Amino acid sequence: MSNQLFIYNTLTRKKEAFKPLVEGRVGLYVCGPTVYSNSHLGHARPFITFDLLFRYLTFLGNKVRYVRNITDVGHLEDEVEGVGEDRIAKKARLEQLEPMEVVQKYMNTFHRNMDDLNVTSPSIEPRASGHIIEQIQVIEGILKNGYAYEANGSVYFDVEKYNNDYKYGKLSGRNLDDIKTNTRKLDGQDEKKNSFDFALWKKAAPEHIMRWPSRWSDGFPGWHLECSAMSTKYLGEQFDIHGGGMDLTFPHHECEIAQNTACRGQESVRYWMHNNMITINGQKMARSLGNFITLDELFTGTHEILEQSYSPMTIRFFILQAHYRSTIDFSNEALQASEKGLERLMSALKTLGELTASDLSTVDVASIKEKCFAALSDDLNSPIAIAHLFDGVKMINSIKAGNEKISAADLEDLKAFYNAVVFDILGLKEEGETGSGNNEVLGGAVELLINLRKDAKANKDWGTADKIRDELNAIGIELKDTKDGVEWSVK
Repeated sequence: MSNQLFIYNTLTRKKEAFKPLVEGRVGLYVCGPTVYSNSHLGHARPFITFDLLFRYLTFLGNKVRYVRNITDVGHLEDEVEGVGEDRIAKKARLEQLEPMEVVQKYMNTFHRNMDDLNVTSPSIEPRASGHIIEQIQVIEGILKNGYAYEANGSVYFDVEKYNNDYKYGKLSGRNLDDIKTNTRKLDGQDEKKNSFDFALWKKAAPEHIMRWPSRWSDGFPGWHLECSAMSTKYLGEQFDIHGGGMDLTFPHHECEIAQNTACRGQESVRYWMHNNMITINGQKMARSLGNFITLDELFTGTHEILEQSYSPMTIRFFILQAHYRSTIDFSNEALQASEKGLERLMSALKTLGELTASDLSTVDVASIKEKCFAALSDDLNSPIAIAHLFDGVKMINSIKAGNEKISAADLEDLKAFYNAVVFDILGLKEEGETGSGNNEVLGGAVELLINLRKDAKANKDWGTADKIRDELNAIGIELKDTKDGVEWSVK
């Protein structure tokens, strides 16, 4: 293919021709999940977005090393200010589990959801807790170069000193004066030189479960540090692309740039890519806001605002129908439109396999191919690429109806093109015709059993209530009693 891939670089705020450090080899790092609860629709977007990037880079002939991390320590409740309880430790306390039980439970669910969405597994999936030594080494480098300081067993990044030599805020477009003005001074942060300095290492309080030894204290690394350490460990001190959600631009990715530069004297990432948010009623969908719909709820139709269940491929198609840098607002109507569009596309593929070749073509296959690949090469413009696929659907239906003709060579070319784009690049796959219905039936059956269990408990028939819970658990459906009712998930 002759199409040059252009991607929008958040760092330079413009589209740039993508040229890897080593021709034919691409290093790609994407921020993965913090595994303390079930994944929701908003989480699906970055992993589908960068799965599309991975697939297209591979299709263009590159060997891609794709690293996507698992955050299992250090992500505090207030990620901007870097204070509060560790999210996983808090969940472990609430569920009366070991922290790594929480991690394993939700990591298993995340992987199952990604498999459902046909998201390619990364080449390497490192966990923060498995790279404490590497994170300590990065801290040592930053201290050695004078851009960090120790205070009472914790180590903080000296943002003001770094900003004097480099530029803190270059990725997000912020300047230090604005950051100073907008940073709150919180209780317990008196040991920091400035309130906007961020933790590289935190001394663990006596009640803090997750801790590791270091020369400063028994403690744990700051959240921003893990990606600096793990990306460069597996991709080198300089690598091609770092991706993630737009909400990570500040402070997470800004801090990564500062840490890498302070440790090594140079930036590590050449192209920064960020996907936009999924909104619901115009507000960002987020666990912290409580306005999220889990992927399992979408697949089974069990959330109260859902009118039906939606198959994983409907969700994937829904996300791909918008450009990754634009917002997507959730609605049942939008998902139902995506469901119909996906059915139309898959039906056309079936028709394509049934077409009979003629001696000549009256259709222009090359034009649709050229336009579709040009869209994908223009910063992964999947909605435009999909629009050209639907132009091809009209062509396929016209040939089937006898209004157009296609030669044997063009027919094979068209089949290869649709297989490559629909399956290999967009990552869609055939789903059973009753798949969505089965999800809906499953959701209804589980809700019925939950209501029967509720009635049994109301009648103090504890044996029946326990039997329903245990039998569901035995077939892989877990019930969880909460203050808001009963939640269920497929294990």
